[in-house]
Amino acid sequence: MAAVQAPKVEAAEPLSGIALYSRFALAGAVCCSLTHGGLTPVDVVKTRIQLDPATYNRGMISAFRQVVQNEGAGALLTGAGPTFAGYFLQGSLKFGGYEFFKKQWIDQLGLETASQNRTAIYLASSATAEFFADIALCPLEATRIRLVSEPTYANGLIGGFSKMLKNEGIGAFYAGFGPILFKQIPYTMAKFVVFEKVSEAVFRAFPKKDMSGSMQTTANLGSGLIAGFAAAIVSQPADTMLSKINKTKGLPGEGTTSRLIKIAKELGLRGSYTGIGARLFMVGTLTAGQFAIYGDLKAKFGATGGVEISA
Repeated sequence: MAAVQAPKVEAAEPLSGIALYSRFALAGAVCCSLTHGGLTPVDVVKTRIQLDPATYNRGMISAFRQVVQNEGAGALLTGAGPTFAGYFLQGSLKFGGYEFFKKQWIDQLGLETASQNRTAIYLASSATAEFFADIALCPLEATRIRLVSEPTYANGLIGGFSKMLKNEGIGAFYAGFGPILFKQIPYTMAKFVVFEKVSEAVFRAFPKKDMSGSMQTTANLGSGLIAGFAAAIVSQPADTMLSKINKTKGLPGEGTTSRLIKIAKELGLRGSYTGIGARLFMVGTLTAGQFAIYGDLKAKFGATGGVEISA
């Protein structure tokens, strides 16, 4: 009697094209919305310190207490709606775009040349991706800052967005587009390049193929924490200016550029780093969480078709 052969199980082909990049985008959307949304209370306190340093002048913990005592614990969730929505969109375009543009550079230069110039590719890919992500983020970030700076302005995302659009026009949503670019593009460039470099060092010492899933998540957390600290320091001055310019509308005939120059002069270098303690905590934590969640979701979604150029 002939032996019965077991059917061959073919290995699944790596994803590519839309199937791959849509998964990168979804993983990025989830990791950014969860981390930024979860840290809304810290963001509220950080924004209050930036906008009213005379009142909130005793550090982050004290500012938390002041907000709760004056307005109730619910005030710490002000702007949560715009934060979740804005960073869902931004995260999808940032992480998905970063993977997409990185692949375009690799295809253009060839794998060997790309590997030799990987730092430049990390910087260029993250900057391009962030530019498009900020177009989506800016209106929701403007709404969030208005809600945080003026607690009685409106009741939530839809109310605040509608009121700004009706009273000030679509231009109000992009009054902070310059500062958000100056904040987010250096932030994202620092975030990705430092993460990639720290990850390279970690995986050189402890090869990824020998690490368990939980150890890879831990490596992503640690690399993300260091990347977050670097990104926060680089982008802090523009973050403070963004909060200031979105707090109130400009005077009649006053352009965005003149407003930015005036704010920069008023702040000075020291003033531009107001709230850096709260932001280091916030950005370090959320960046670590983002890369850990992103790495886990990519694996869960089977998004393993990207090209790596690390040494």
